[in-house]
Amino acid sequence: MGQKFSAAQLRATVSSIVKAAGSSDEEARTVADNLVLANLSGHDSHGVGMVPRYIDAVLEGGLKPNASIAVKLDGGSLLAIDGQRGYGQVVGEQAMQMGIGRAQESGSCVLALANAHHLGRIGHFAEMAVAKGLVSIHFVNVQSRPVVAPWSGGDGRFGTNPFTVGVPLAGQEPFILDFATSRVAQGKMRVAHNKGVQVEPGILIDEQGRPTTDPGVVVVPQPGGFFGALLPFGEHKGYGMAVACELLGGALTGGGTWHRPADAKRAVINGMFTIIVNPAKLGTQASFESEALAFVEWLRQSPPAPDTDGVRLAGEPERQARREREVGGIELDDQTWSEIVAAGTKVGAQVA
Repeated sequence: MGQKFSAAQLRATVSSIVKAAGSSDEEARTVADNLVLANLSGHDSHGVGMVPRYIDAVLEGGLKPNASIAVKLDGGSLLAIDGQRGYGQVVGEQAMQMGIGRAQESGSCVLALANAHHLGRIGHFAEMAVAKGLVSIHFVNVQSRPVVAPWSGGDGRFGTNPFTVGVPLAGQEPFILDFATSRVAQGKMRVAHNKGVQVEPGILIDEQGRPTTDPGVVVVPQPGGFFGALLPFGEHKGYGMAVACELLGGALTGGGTWHRPADAKRAVINGMFTIIVNPAKLGTQASFESEALAFVEWLRQSPPAPDTDGVRLAGEPERQARREREVGGIELDDQTWSEIVAAGTKVGAQVA
């Protein structure tokens, strides 16, 4: 069972809880807006269901309310930034705004962001870039309990390590490719577990390394205190991309990689290696626009495969979900809502 909420209701609820945990009004609104936007986009895994974990992380000291970015290196179009364990929704936007400005000025920017708390849906940062006519590429690592097994491995060794690309399309909605390098996002397993449903085969292994369809194996400790793990998408290919995200988002940014036993800390620390390019400065703007549109049109001329709605581009499902959920509301299962209410109670926020 579950209940539906309007986006406005959830923004107000999340904002009140985050503010009660020590954030300024502006920070609380930014975090709430970002999380609710993830729900609206159809990605409940990165939405308001993260609030209980955020509050636990604040109370443990791993997430720092009201922290801002610290610029460690300003080389013009080369930036090294420390998120200082601030809310990723805030420090991520601060870093991207700086990187976008540099790309607008000089044509490109290579941005290394380290030590941000959970950045949430990385597609949001690509959307920031394409809104300014820029291309962006993002490699992200995750420092938290390792929940993804390497290809041919039997336990979790790294995070869901997302990869994202944003490309503006002249006169059309942009191409926003945004995916975890695991078969599915960890948060989707939390949602499935809270709903009490099984998942499809081929996504998970249990604490013994055996295939399972029980999402709980990566959400709650199994007998002996062990966890199962998600599998990478695309076998060795998704695994290779996950390693690239760890090496670039973690090692190259200076934020670090995961190579230690799992612990029970609630903080989720991300590093993000971002490349931003300004087509107008590259000298290929006209051909870029015409060729991109020609290719997209070519794709859409493909006849629909049986039992499908036809060819779509990355970003279209999210935009459709936003239109539908703005009108029809956002459904939360009872377990997720009770966890949000309990999180509010921990910091003295009364949630209706």
